[in-house]
Amino acid sequence: MELSVLILAAGKGTRMKSILPKVMQPLAGKPLLAHVLATAKQLQSQRTIVVYGHGGELVQQHFSDESIGWALQAEQKGTGHAVQVALSQLPETGKTLILYGDVPLTTTTTLEKLLALVTDDNSLGLLSVTLDNPTGYGRIVREAGLVQRIVEQKDASEQEKLIAEVNTGILCVPNKHLHTWLPTLKNTNAQGEYYLTDIIALAVADGITVQTHQPTAAWEVEGINDKLQLATLERVYQRLQADNLMRAGATIIDPNRFDVRGTVIIGMDVSFDINVILEGHNQLGNGVHIGANCSLKNCTLGDGVVIKANSVLEGAVIGNHADVGPFARLRAGTQLAANVHIGNFVEVKNTVMHEGAKAGHLSYIGDAEVGARANIGAGTITCNYDGATKSKTMIGADAFIGSNASLVAPVTIGEGATTGAGSAISKDVPAHSLAIGRGIQRNIEGWQRPRKIVSD
Repeated sequence: MELSVLILAAGKGTRMKSILPKVMQPLAGKPLLAHVLATAKQLQSQRTIVVYGHGGELVQQHFSDESIGWALQAEQKGTGHAVQVALSQLPETGKTLILYGDVPLTTTTTLEKLLALVTDDNSLGLLSVTLDNPTGYGRIVREAGLVQRIVEQKDASEQEKLIAEVNTGILCVPNKHLHTWLPTLKNTNAQGEYYLTDIIALAVADGITVQTHQPTAAWEVEGINDKLQLATLERVYQRLQADNLMRAGATIIDPNRFDVRGTVIIGMDVSFDINVILEGHNQLGNGVHIGANCSLKNCTLGDGVVIKANSVLEGAVIGNHADVGPFARLRAGTQLAANVHIGNFVEVKNTVMHEGAKAGHLSYIGDAEVGARANIGAGTITCNYDGATKSKTMIGADAFIGSNASLVAPVTIGEGATTGAGSAISKDVPAHSLAIGRGIQRNIEGWQRPRKIVSD
């Protein structure tokens, strides 16, 4: 049967106490709704429809590049009403999987098993879960083992409240029946809302078999209503990522202090110290070590690379056996060849450093190309910006840049050239020559330093 996915995402999220709509709250660096949409893509649905409401303009703008049908729920009248507003976009045939924009961690494996329960118009699939404490959830009422209806907490009898199997809200329903049942829903309940769960009783009345499936873990179906729940599922998600990497061979010193906010590919014998954050897409070769408190975003690291503690890398490509840090920053466009050394408090941006080049301390290297084995002394700055345009600094192989040098771009330092410490270099330096660009020192004998007058 052709599959449609309908995601209910209109809630305001008052308990979030945020200007962001609830489905835009971030988990692992991306909105809750993005997680659900990614799942829908993996299920290869023919269409995905999002029911939006509060903050809808922001939600639509963020996902403007996605192939999504949008349905506005201007008033919040319950889950049944949310599906009603999207009904015109659902075909008369096929089946629809109903998901929720604030339930981000349901796995494709679980949903595929649910979808497999609905093979024709005579079946309906319901995702349920058994909880130790079902308080607040709609209970699954069975007779002779067969699902008969769902009763919400506020409408349940004392006996029904003892039922531990509860409704997750996730359903797979033949479209034929959605078009028949949704217009008949009533709001005669404690909440005065149109409950989507009422279609279970309608299905039973029409002789439709209601089949259930349960997820492997309760966190798969947990919704997020406040920042506490958001933080709880963040840690669940991050522990899953850490577990997957450790199964792939990574050493993670403390899996509870490790975050992946994107995707990562690792080689063998990769290790992570505490408080490492990986954002975007990162690829790490064999034997890579990432030190404590490091952040990597969209980086590629070769074999044997060492990133020392407290370093921040974004958009960097690093060759085999290079080392970086501690307290270094590599910005977008940085390319380090094999065996390059970047030391403490060095910032590199939009620069190529060839094999064996070094910048050990307290330097800024931007918009530059540094030749093989060149040595950049402490306190060196490439003055690449004149307030209007950026210019390039070229440093040849085996050049030696003395400490506290200012290289005023555009400028070329030739192969094997040397610049004296404390120099401001604004003219090209020929290969194998020494350039000194600093004022002449004068010593004034007998000079008296001014003294502070101290009053009585």
